Amino acid sequence: MCIFIMTFVITGTLERSGLRQAAAALIRKLKNASAGMIVSAYGVVRVLFAAFNVNFGGVAGFIRPVVMPMEQAAVERDGKKIDEKHLEELKGVSAGIDNVAWFFGQVLFIGGSGGLLVQGTLAGLGYDVSLADLAAVQVPVAVLAMLAAIIYYNLIDRRLMKRRGRAGDAADADAAAEKDAQAEKGGDAR
Repeated sequence: MCIFIMTFVITGTLERSGLRQAAAALIRKLKNASAGMIVSAYGVVRVLFAAFNVNFGGVAGFIRPVVMPMEQAAVERDGKKIDEKHLEELKGVSAGIDNVAWFFGQVLFIGGSGGLLVQGTLAGLGYDVSLADLAAVQVPVAVLAMLAAIIYYNLIDRRLMKRRGRAGDAADADAAAEKDAQAEKGGDAR
């Protein structure tokens, strides 16, 4: 309970000190970073840390204050504000990659409770396996799970960006049509 409360206090303090703005500014400097690339990089880092049973806050402690502002800055690079539906989709993508990375990464930790549970169950069935053997079997599973998640979430990002582009084109077309209509009426469209 103490760690839970400390996470919120520390995260709140960092946010008040400008953590979100610093994360967004970092992404604005990277020209080709997309929300999909950011969430993929986060997933890889998350699974590597999970393999050593190092948790750095999950959704509340890391995604909301760090990853989400980076993704939002990547989407808003064109100068248009992100719409609520797109933002909600990004929140889902971020939480999803966090869950996949943590779930499959923590089984790679040799001293983890999941490995001990499986080892004990298999021992009861007459199979003698070491925790290192269990972790070794899990490596390809974790790699495939992360690859599948990265591909899936990048496809979602592309779909969202295409929809954003179409909405932007429609808004630009509406603005151009309105200017033309004003010019036809004799008003100055500029």
